[in-house]
Amino acid sequence: MTSLALVQRSLADPSVRHPLLPPLTGGCPVTSTDEVAYPLDIDYAYDEVPADLFTRPAAHGLERWAPLLPPLAAPGLGEGNTPLVELPDGVWIKDESRNPTWSHKDRLNRVAVSAAVASGARGIVVSSSGNHGAAAAAYAARAGLPCAVFTSPDAPPAVATHLRAYGATVLTAPYASVRPLMRRIVDELGFQNVSSVTDNGHTGHPFGPEGYKTLAYEIAVELGRAPAAVHLPTGYGELLFGVAKGFQELVRLGVTASVPRMYATEPAAAGALTEALRTGRPVARVPAGPTAAYAIDCETNGYRGVLAVRDTGGEARTVTDDQMAAARAELAAQGLWCETSSAAGLAGLRSHGPRESEGPVVCVVTSSGYKDIATARETYAPVDTDWPSIEAALTAATEG
Repeated sequence: MTSLALVQRSLADPSVRHPLLPPLTGGCPVTSTDEVAYPLDIDYAYDEVPADLFTRPAAHGLERWAPLLPPLAAPGLGEGNTPLVELPDGVWIKDESRNPTWSHKDRLNRVAVSAAVASGARGIVVSSSGNHGAAAAAYAARAGLPCAVFTSPDAPPAVATHLRAYGATVLTAPYASVRPLMRRIVDELGFQNVSSVTDNGHTGHPFGPEGYKTLAYEIAVELGRAPAAVHLPTGYGELLFGVAKGFQELVRLGVTASVPRMYATEPAAAGALTEALRTGRPVARVPAGPTAAYAIDCETNGYRGVLAVRDTGGEARTVTDDQMAAARAELAAQGLWCETSSAAGLAGLRSHGPRESEGPVVCVVTSSGYKDIATARETYAPVDTDWPSIEAALTAATEG
């Protein structure tokens, strides 16, 4: 199937349009200001979308949705088509840990690395201490491109091993050095960045959120309708925006009748989007304190998140580490092991509500517990193998 993507357009003023390639990863050069770097969105020939697109059989790989994605010039890894798992109280969990590198970032990087291939980039550069870096490295390897990943000195111990397994060059550097170095790698070596390189708000890759739209498509197809609400872990807001856009497209195409309210959940240690919405600003900057939710502890938000919450009638709110830990334990008790950050959406629902009455509620779980910063750091003593000890342990487990 052929992509129907037409142009890049400014999210500050959609009438300002740019060619589809190359992707403008530093924000819109026309509408951005000294205060805010406004990101780009992708527009499509919606009147040419195949009538049967949403009735075709489910399949792994974003090729399934090719007409509504930018050109998929790089090969995939069977990303997407992740399961919806229903909890005992009827809340649905969209489990993104089932993707090839165990997180939602595979959807973003399939389209972002494709953009690098299509525009002739010599490599990929990304700043990430976990999911994003792993996905970028995997898809770059699949496309035959070198990948440089800047990681934090405090990254989980397994991250560097995971990245190097894909052949990535791992660069451990202090935060203040990363963006200037990334810009230099882009300018001097011809790499394409798939992380934000702007200091005045998060822009990110224009094609990235397009990959996230496919969560909305899958949710609607499986439920047979749009849910009433979607609760998501939120850092810079790209996932939030992508899922919202996907549901907006479904209404535009007549597939569903409504757009769900989008609820963004951030760690209480940060909360930049919550602050931006509270103060009516496109971008806010807040201090980020210590938190186990290292994947979403962002000092600044992206304008995309503001639009997603505002346009869907949703809300942004914060949760504590204890609230995320409780949600993570609830999911584990149902057989779903996720990273602490990934449990933020469910934590937001359990802590703040609302429990919708007019339709299904979906919480997106973004990544596997293998990515957590505390994973594999605990040690456990061998058990006593005498029968009374074994019997006592199992009796305690069955009782509860």
